[in-house]
Amino acid sequence: MGKLFRNLLKSPMFVVGISIFVLTLLIAIFGPIFYSVDTHARDILAGPYAGSSASHLLGTDHLGRDYVSLLIEGLGNSLYVGFLAGIIATTLGVLIGLFGGFRGGWIDEVLNMFTNLFIVIPQFVILVLISSAFKDGRSLTLIGVVIGLTAWSWSARAVRAQASSLRSRDHISLARINGASTLTIVIKHVLPYLLSYVFMVFIMQVGSGILSEASISMIGLGPVDTTSLGIILNQAKDNGALADSIWIAFLPATLVVTLTVFSLYLINTSMEGVFNPRLRK
Repeated sequence: MGKLFRNLLKSPMFVVGISIFVLTLLIAIFGPIFYSVDTHARDILAGPYAGSSASHLLGTDHLGRDYVSLLIEGLGNSLYVGFLAGIIATTLGVLIGLFGGFRGGWIDEVLNMFTNLFIVIPQFVILVLISSAFKDGRSLTLIGVVIGLTAWSWSARAVRAQASSLRSRDHISLARINGASTLTIVIKHVLPYLLSYVFMVFIMQVGSGILSEASISMIGLGPVDTTSLGIILNQAKDNGALADSIWIAFLPATLVVTLTVFSLYLINTSMEGVFNPRLRK
């Protein structure tokens, strides 16, 4: 494992991706400490869409709120939704895919049919319907849970394929002969082979969660009474910033979303190149 990690550090793609993502985490965690402006109170002195100044580095939004503070708060909330959705989707996908792929038989067939059903149904449509149903009760946690519960299917299919290939390996057969239980075999002999793959799945689920939150928030179905990167874009759209080409109201949030998700893509791609021997060749 140490050798694989050293190979990762030799990958420029991994170094760039992890550097950008760590920077976003540091900004989200420590940004409110070093740059704190009350984004929930209107700054009458600045006014709506005020230009950049010493007190407002990127200007203000349509309510006169400091834009940098909004970005920091929105980044933290979007990362929270992404990580929550990633944990839920990855956990469900791994459990369903691992159990079905390793057990095989009718159990695998039923779980695979259930997985294919979720793959066929468009995730975004489900998100829109559920978000619309809750109306004023939408919170960051609720959005993260809903995204996670609707995004697990492709992870389950991928893990199922990996588990099915491990089921007939010699060391698995030997463990069965020695009387090891199914749970023991999965924990000791299957999961160690899948850890790197599960981590890559989690990374992509986090990125997908961030994009999903931004998408539904853009159309006005995101969390209420809070700020996220998607909500910043929605407010810019609804208050004429796009029509009036007030780029400062939407471009920074767009860049933050893009860089964050792109950094996760770089991390995942570089890990796949290191952990997959066929790609290395």
